Amino acid sequence: KITFLDTPGHEAFSQMRSRGVKTADIAILVIAADEGVKPQTTEAYNIIKESGLPFVVALNKIDKPNADPEKIKGQLAENNIFVENYGGNIPCANISAKSGEGVADLLDMILLLAEMENLKGNSAENASGGIVESKVDQKRGISSTLLIKNGVMRKGMYVVSGDAMAPVRIFEDFKGKDLEQATFSSPVKITGFNKLPETGADFKTFTDKKETEEYILKHGKSFLFPASVKPEQTLDQKDRIIMEIVIKTDTAGSLEAIEKELKKLESEEVILTMLKKGVGDINEDDARFASTAGNPVILGFNVNISVSASEIINRLKIPFFLSDIIYKIS
Repeated sequence: KITFLDTPGHEAFSQMRSRGVKTADIAILVIAADEGVKPQTTEAYNIIKESGLPFVVALNKIDKPNADPEKIKGQLAENNIFVENYGGNIPCANISAKSGEGVADLLDMILLLAEMENLKGNSAENASGGIVESKVDQKRGISSTLLIKNGVMRKGMYVVSGDAMAPVRIFEDFKGKDLEQATFSSPVKITGFNKLPETGADFKTFTDKKETEEYILKHGKSFLFPASVKPEQTLDQKDRIIMEIVIKTDTAGSLEAIEKELKKLESEEVILTMLKKGVGDINEDDARFASTAGNPVILGFNVNISVSASEIINRLKIPFFLSDIIYKIS
């Protein structure tokens, strides 16, 4: 069984790529055969190299007229990434995600690497693995996508990550189909966490609630996103514009990427203060929180605004911006 974790290539998602490497067993360095080696290619390679993960190179878009896989292999060699037949032993597959050409070869390479690395799991153990993503559903509550790396998860068990806990009741596969159990190398979705689990954190499962609570008391750590404390104005800040921002996003990963991009906007003239940040729709509490600031802005990515929040925002004329495209936010 192979599960793919696809991380965006843009610089804003570097932390997401680092987490992906931590969760994965094998990495695939994807490069567009019509574009070549980019800064994010070398950045991703360095993350893979540092982790020590076995990996393959996939040269994608070979169906395009201007694709030149041999040229890309030469560029890789110039960056000390040596694929097979170019001075190294890194497997390399020429593929087209559009037509499917070469994908079977890539899968064979992955399975061969897994065999060489002796990647195995134990179905007699309780499931453990990593948190891939977390979000807040206004109707269902807090849900997380988990990747099981070892053991088996069954309905009736309890999942723990830090001090976030959920009973395994609303238990689905990646297509949203209800599950009774899942084994290693499976992505699953668990809904019903008492707190938002930290993206990238490890998780464990237990069969007994008392054992679960004892583990949380002994090892638990809060992974909630706290509201930022409003800083006092200093002499250095006196002549600078202070923008006090409330950010709400659909997932924890989106929040992380947007915050990273916004920090780039700071300058000698502008200070950005994260007044409040979180996952879920913009609610009345968010609007009231923003209303206490001197120069507030509410930003929302892939979220809605509640009626009560909208009334406060319109009445107090609080600037706000919603988008489903991350780069329009920043």
